[in-house]
Amino acid sequence: MSLLTRRQALTTAATTALLTATESFAMRPKDIIITNAKVTTLDRENPVAQAVAIRNGKFLAVGSEKEVRAAASPDAQMIDAKNRRLIPGLIDSHIHVIRGGLNYNMELRWEGVPTLADAMAMLKRQAEITPPPQWVRVVGGFTDHQFAEKRLPTIDEINAVAPDTPVFILHLYDRALLNAAALRAVGYTRDTPNPPGGEIVRDAQGNPTGLLLAQPNATILYATLAKGPKLPQDYQVNSTKHFMRELNSLGVTSVIDAGGGSQNYPDDYDVIDKLHKDGELTLRIAYNLFTQKPKEELKDFANWSTKVKPGDGDDSYRHNGAGEMLVYSAADFEDFRVPRPDMPPEMEGDLEPVIRLLAERRWPWRMHATYDQTIGRALDVFEKVNRDIPLQGLNWFFDHAETISERNIDRIAALGGGIAVQHRMAFQGEYFVERYGAKAAEATPPIKRMMAAGVPVGAGTDATRVASYNPWVSLSWLVTSKTVGGLTLYPVRNRLDRETALRLWTERNTWFSNEVGKKGQVKAGQLADLALLSDDYFTVAEDEIAHLRSVLTILGGKIVYGEGDYGPQAPEAPKAMPDWSPVATFGGYYRKDETAKKLASACGCASSCGVHGHDHAAALGAHVPAADAQSFWGSLGCGCWAV
Repeated sequence: MSLLTRRQALTTAATTALLTATESFAMRPKDIIITNAKVTTLDRENPVAQAVAIRNGKFLAVGSEKEVRAAASPDAQMIDAKNRRLIPGLIDSHIHVIRGGLNYNMELRWEGVPTLADAMAMLKRQAEITPPPQWVRVVGGFTDHQFAEKRLPTIDEINAVAPDTPVFILHLYDRALLNAAALRAVGYTRDTPNPPGGEIVRDAQGNPTGLLLAQPNATILYATLAKGPKLPQDYQVNSTKHFMRELNSLGVTSVIDAGGGSQNYPDDYDVIDKLHKDGELTLRIAYNLFTQKPKEELKDFANWSTKVKPGDGDDSYRHNGAGEMLVYSAADFEDFRVPRPDMPPEMEGDLEPVIRLLAERRWPWRMHATYDQTIGRALDVFEKVNRDIPLQGLNWFFDHAETISERNIDRIAALGGGIAVQHRMAFQGEYFVERYGAKAAEATPPIKRMMAAGVPVGAGTDATRVASYNPWVSLSWLVTSKTVGGLTLYPVRNRLDRETALRLWTERNTWFSNEVGKKGQVKAGQLADLALLSDDYFTVAEDEIAHLRSVLTILGGKIVYGEGDYGPQAPEAPKAMPDWSPVATFGGYYRKDETAKKLASACGCASSCGVHGHDHAAALGAHVPAADAQSFWGSLGCGCWAV
C-alpha cells in the first residue's frame, strides 16, 4: 500500500470513528441534572448531597451542583428540586402487583378513607355508575379501625346504597360482606353448603345473610371473589399501567412480586410480559412463582425449574425464585380474631422434598409464616436439608414473622436466611392486642432483634388484599408503631429511627432480589431510580409521614411520574378503562382534598358551597345517614355542613 493510500485509509477511519462517535452522542438521551435538592443518598461514604447527574439510566455524579455540572454534558436537562427531599426510589419487597394490576381498575379503594360515611358515599356513587353484570369490589387495604365510627358497614346499609349492583367487600383475611345482588350473582342460597375452611353465615331461616367468614383460612373469600367478571386483556393492560402509576406516585420504583392465589404461571403473566416487551413497565419487577394446588407443589417447582432460573430477565423484569406459598400444609394465614392455627402433622413431609429440590437447583425461596411455631417447624426442615446441601448464599427468607422468637431468629441467621416484614400489624394490631394482650404485641415483629442478629431485614406491604400498598403507611408504622386506627403498639426501644426505616425500604431490600449494589442508593454507578417528595420525610411531624407522596419519580433516568410543577415533564396517564372504573372517579389511595372534590363533583348536587360545590341540605339524604352527616361533610374540609 502506498503512503498516500495508507494516509487516506487512516483519514477515512478517523473520520468514520468521529462521525460514529458524533452520531452516538446525538442519539444518546440527554443527561439529567437535578439541583437544589436535599439528597439522602444512603451511601455512608457520601451521605448527603445537593445535586445529582444521570446518564444512560444510571447516576453519573452525586455531590454539589458544581461537581455534577462538571461531570454532565453541557446540554443536560436541568430540573430544579426547589429544596425538596430527594431519596432513592422505594422498593417493596412483598407485594402482589402482577395480580393486583389485572384487577386494579375494577376496585374501589377505601385505603386511607377517614370515615365510614365517606366510604359509603363512595360506594353509593360507584354502584350508580357500574353497569350490569359488573360488581363493585372493595378488596382489602383498609380496616374498620381506620374509620371514625370504628365499625364496618352493616349488610342492610350496603343493600340500601346498592340495591341492584353486586357489592363485594373484603376485610383483611377474616370476612367478606356481600349485598343481596352479590348473593344472587354467586348463587349462594339456603341450600348452598359451607365450603371447606369457610362459613356462609345464615339467618334464623337458614338463608345467607351476606357475611362470609374465613374459618380457618381465606379460601371461601377468594373463591367467591373469583366468581366475578374479569376484564378483557386490553383492559388488564390499562389497569396494570394505572396500578404501576399509582405506586410511582408514592415513590415506588421497584417491587418483588410474591405471586399469589389464582395467579397461575405462565398464563396470568401475559399482561406483564407484554408490558415488559413493549418497554412500558414503570416499575422494576422481580417475581416469585407461587404454586396453586395442594399436593402438587413439588410437581410445579420441578417443572418450572426446567424452564426458568433465578436471575433470568433484565433489570426491568426478572425471575426471583419460589414462594411465598411453598406447600399448602405450611400456610398459617393470620386472622388474629381467631386462635392460632396448628399446622397439620404432614407439614414437614410435604415441605422437605420441595426445599431439597430448590436447594439442589439453587433456587432462592420465600415462605409465608406468621407464627413462631410454624417458623420453628420449617427451620427443622431447612436445617435437615442444610446438612446435605448448604443453604448459605441462596438468599432465602421468611415473610411476615410477627411472633418469631429470639431462638428462631438466631437459627435463621446461622443458615444465612433473611426476613421480610410487612405492616400487617398496622391493620390488625387491635385484634392482636385483644387476643394476646398489649405486652405480647410489643415486638410484633421484633425488627431490632432481627437486625442485631445480623439477619438481612427488608420491608414491604403485602398489598393488595390485606394491608395497603402505600409505602408511607408502612414507614409511619415502623417509626411511630401506630396502627392506622391510632393504637400505639411498641415501646420506643422497639421502634426504628427514620433513616433505618428508609433503609429497610431501599438498600436493604436489594438483598431479597440479589441486586445488592445495583440500586437502593443515590450513588454513582447505581440505577438512577429516585423520588422527590411532597414534604421532607426527615422533618415532618410523625403523624404526617403516612401522607407523603412523590412529586417527581424517575426510573432509570426516565421520568415516570410528576405532579404540580413537574406534571408537564411526565407522561400523561392513559384514560382508565372501562369508563366506569372507580379509578376514573376516585383515583387510588385516599387524598383528602382530591377525593373529596371528586366525590362532590360526581354526586351531581346543586352548587352552593365554595369549598366543594355542594348544597348540603339537598345532598344529605342522598349520600349519608343523618347521624353521620357532620363527620362526612367535615371530612371534606368544609365547615358549612349544617347549611
